[in-house]
Amino acid sequence: MFEKIFALRHYGTDPRTEIVAGLTTFLTMSYILAVNPTILAAAHMDKGAVFVATCVAAIIGSLIMAFVANWPVGMAPGMGLNAFFAYTVVLNYGYTWQEALGAVFISGLVFLLLTATGVRKWLVAGVPQSLRSAIAAGVGMFLSIVALEGSGIIVANSATLVGLGSLTQAAPLLTIIGFFLIVALDLWNVRGGVLIGILTITVASFFLGLNSVPDRIVSLPPSLSSTFMQMDLAGVFKKGLFHVLLVFVLVEIFDATGTLIGVGKRAGLLTGDREKGLDKALFADSTAIVAGAVIGTSSTTAYVESVSGAAVGGRTGMTALVVAAMFGLALFFSPLMLAVPPYATAPALLFVACLMMREFAEIAWDDLTDAAPAVLTAIMMPLTYSIASGLAFGFISYAVLKTLNGRWREVHLATWVIVALFILRFVIG
Repeated sequence: MFEKIFALRHYGTDPRTEIVAGLTTFLTMSYILAVNPTILAAAHMDKGAVFVATCVAAIIGSLIMAFVANWPVGMAPGMGLNAFFAYTVVLNYGYTWQEALGAVFISGLVFLLLTATGVRKWLVAGVPQSLRSAIAAGVGMFLSIVALEGSGIIVANSATLVGLGSLTQAAPLLTIIGFFLIVALDLWNVRGGVLIGILTITVASFFLGLNSVPDRIVSLPPSLSSTFMQMDLAGVFKKGLFHVLLVFVLVEIFDATGTLIGVGKRAGLLTGDREKGLDKALFADSTAIVAGAVIGTSSTTAYVESVSGAAVGGRTGMTALVVAAMFGLALFFSPLMLAVPPYATAPALLFVACLMMREFAEIAWDDLTDAAPAVLTAIMMPLTYSIASGLAFGFISYAVLKTLNGRWREVHLATWVIVALFILRFVIG
C-alpha cells in the first residue's frame, strides 16, 4: 500500500527508513507542543484548546504534505509568527485574538492565490537575498527578546528602557540552565534535545515546588470549542488590519519557500520530476494556514527541522505521514504539555532564535546598500516589538539607499510594490 501511494522504490527508500525519518523529524519539532500554547495563551486564548489546535493543524498540514506533495516535510504552527500574533498584534496593537485569527485565515487564502497564479515566485525573485536573510534573522531576534523578557532575564528600566533582571530568581536561573542543556544536547546530536530540555526544566519546577504536578500524564484531549471557527473576518477590514495581513503574507511566503527549498535540496527533491513537487508543497503550506486558522492557531508552516528526517533518509510523503501520526498520539498527553511553565519554553525560544540568526551570514556585508537595510530590518523587530515595523524599515530603506546611490534600477518591481504598501500603512496609520 505504501509503495503504491508514495512510490518508495522509485525514490530509493523503504518503509523502515521513512518511519525512522518521520520519528526523527517529529522529535526535533515537537517542542512546538509546549511552546505554541504558552505563547498564544498570552493573547488570552484558552491554552488547552490551543494545544489541541496545534496538534490538529500539524496533523492536517502534514497529511496534505504527504498525500498531495509527497514530500518528507513536517508541518505545524510556525515560530516567529505565533509570537507576532500574540505579543504584537494582540497585546501591542490591541486587536482581539479573533481578529488576529481572521487575518491569518485571509493571509492563507492570499498565499494560496499567489501560489496558484505564480505571483509568489515573482515576489520571492524580486526581494533581494540580503533582505530575505534579514527577515529570518530579525524574527530570531524578536523571539529572543520575547524569551528573555518572559523569563525575567531582562526587565523594564526607566533610565535605559531595558535592564538585567535578578539572576538569583528561579525563573531566570532555570531558563539559563535549560538553554545550556538544549545547546549541549544539540552538540551531542541527541534527537529531540529541545523537547528534552523543556521537559527537564518542567520536572525540575515540580521538585522545587514552583509548579503544580498534573494529576495524570495521559487523558482525552481538551475541548476545541473555544477556538474553533472563531475568526473575526469582518473585524479584519473594520479595524484596518491591512499592515498585519501584509506581514503575515510576506513572512509566510519567504519562510515557507526558504524552508521547502532547503529541505528539498537536502533530500534531493529539486531535480527531475520531483522539482514540480515544490509548487504542490507550497499549496500544502498555504492550505494548512487556512485550516489552522479555522481550528484556532497562528500560521501553520513547513518546519526546517524536517532536514533532520531527510538526513536519515526520508524521501517521500510517508515521512510526513509518520509526523502526522505522532502529533495524533501527542493529543493524549495534554496534561503534561499544559503544565509546562513559560521559563521552560523560554530556553527553546532562545535556541530557535540562535538558529534563525545564522542567516546573518548570508547578507552581503561589503555592499552598504544591502547591509544597512538588512541591519535595520533585523534590529527594528525586537526594538519596536514588531515584525511589521522591521519589515517596513528594511524595505523602505533598501529602496531609498539604492536610489540615492544611483542604482534604482536594481530594485525589482516586487520590492517597489511592497515599499509602496508599507508607506501607505504609515500614511493611513
